[in-house]
Amino acid sequence: MDLDAYAARARTGSCFICAYLDGHPDYQHETIYKDDAHVAFLDRWPTVPGKALVAPKAHIEHIARDLDEAAFSSLMLVVHRVALAVEEVFRPERTYLLSLGSQQGNTHVHWHIAGARPASRTSVNNFTPS
Repeated sequence: MDLDAYAARARTGSCFICAYLDGHPDYQHETIYKDDAHVAFLDRWPTVPGKALVAPKAHIEHIARDLDEAAFSSLMLVVHRVALAVEEVFRPERTYLLSLGSQQGNTHVHWHIAGARPASRTSVNNFTPS
């Protein structure tokens, strides 16, 4: 992965979620869920196994201002369902939900679902406080 090119594209390129939904060949991801209003897909460059993203299909930039209560609740229900599916497959110790992006890049509202790898029992049991 060319991190500098990725950062530049995030700041100046087209919306990666809209490009993915439009089928642009440079923005291909593995879809794991979709309905009329939402999509979930595996992270193209995952930092942990099973890392997924959930987004509204409509280009929404502000989670609080641009979604009414029903739309927000519907989006969060999809985030919850996908997080449960990730947990079922990867069995993480904990699941993190993050909403990232800004007006400087990746403006389309999206949630990252990232499961922490289970801690090794050996390292936990052998822990000695200093």
